[in-house]
Amino acid sequence: MTTALTNEYLQQWIEIVSLRDFHIPFRHLARWNHRLSSTGGRYLLKSHDIEINPKQFVQNGAEEVERIIKHELCHYHLHLAKRGYKHQDAEFKQLLAKVGGSRYCKSLPESQKKKAEPYRYRLVCHSCGQQYLRKRKVDVKKYVCGKCRGKLALESIR
Repeated sequence: MTTALTNEYLQQWIEIVSLRDFHIPFRHLARWNHRLSSTGGRYLLKSHDIEINPKQFVQNGAEEVERIIKHELCHYHLHLAKRGYKHQDAEFKQLLAKVGGSRYCKSLPESQKKKAEPYRYRLVCHSCGQQYLRKRKVDVKKYVCGKCRGKLALESIR
């Protein structure tokens, strides 16, 4: 793990960005969260902590992570001030534009792989031979063929 990917480094980074761009101190915890997959970071409403995806730092660099930090700090400061902190709120959008945070983070190649998961099952109609490909297992007792209403058989492709 590089020095940039320690929780202490991230804590200091977020505190600096908060004072520099928002002129308000960040008084809660910041940490890297390796389990985040489809998001760059998140603000936790109950604890007021901020978690950042370290894969964004590795793939897209410090500039992108700083935009993610600004995004999460917008949620943080607006929520604590009891103002509109949600994505659809005008106050959130205005503050995000003012500080230069990103509305969306860049996608990671790993999250793209999950979407392109190959099919694992094939449903075949006994009557007409129509085939349906599925990623998840299906209960063939509940469904019939959409073409002829015949019974379906489930086959595993792998």
